Amino acid sequence: MTTAIHFGAGNIGRGFIGKLLADSGIEVTFADVNQQLISELQNRHSYPVHIVGSEVRTDIVTGVDAIDSTRPELLELIAGTDLITTAVGPTVLTLIAKTLATGLQQRFEQGNQQPLNIIACENQVRGTSFLKAEVLKHLPAQYQTELERHVGFVDSAVDRIVPPSTDTSDPLAVTVETFSEWIVDQTQFKGELPDIAGMEPTDNLMAFVERKLFTLNTGHIITAYLGALAGYRTIGEAIADPDIRTQVKAAMQESGAVLVKRYGFDQEQHQAYIEKILGRFANPHLVDEIDRVGRQPIRKLGANDRLINRCWVPWNMASATKIC
Repeated sequence: MTTAIHFGAGNIGRGFIGKLLADSGIEVTFADVNQQLISELQNRHSYPVHIVGSEVRTDIVTGVDAIDSTRPELLELIAGTDLITTAVGPTVLTLIAKTLATGLQQRFEQGNQQPLNIIACENQVRGTSFLKAEVLKHLPAQYQTELERHVGFVDSAVDRIVPPSTDTSDPLAVTVETFSEWIVDQTQFKGELPDIAGMEPTDNLMAFVERKLFTLNTGHIITAYLGALAGYRTIGEAIADPDIRTQVKAAMQESGAVLVKRYGFDQEQHQAYIEKILGRFANPHLVDEIDRVGRQPIRKLGANDRLINRCWVPWNMASATKIC
């Protein structure tokens, strides 16, 4: 059986990537430091995912396990696994890089030359490439040739709204929207592409990374900021305000003009993508708090994130060209 280690047993890890892996018959072990989550997963090997859209249903994810990411046993798992994914947040990637490097060294010392693919599923442009650079800082030079030969660091774009669960009766319960998108750079895999339902390979990843970042994430953060100024508590409340909805839609259309020009997206299809996102924000079953979406402003207001791209002309986007 194919095995995977997923770093991050939080809501996104359990409700999005971990679920897709388990649903595809992959044996998933979550690595985390949250002792309650680890204990619950080790005892139950399953958890519920509430999926909310036009209909509401609950799926039970089964066949999963967990390990404390500070335990040395994790290194042995890294040495033998087929796939590693993350959903820990960009700032934590630097913290897990040393663990990955040590586990990979152990893998090479044991003579394991089977392909291993690592995919960072974060809201970060080329997050896996960033993780690779961090891993290389800790991996001895004599193993780096083997890493290049046998380990694929696969960049991805991920999209699913996963707010805090409202099910207080179960610490493992997670709520997610129906929509999900996980796009991976097929050119970076080692060996055969894993057969995972819901994972979409492409040879033009940056088009989808920037489409998501400067449409979904742009609209999300503007809704949060304007909603906070207006005194709203949730994204749903904020986007129901006609003035806020108008401003958010206009911002996504402004950035969309650049995306259409840069990547050749169909203009009508991109407009439909914007409308779908607005509908997702308004989902009455998602209690998505403004504080959650708007947190970490230093990162989210960064030079290549959500609202700003230093390669774009910011205030004349309809005629913008790449300037760097």
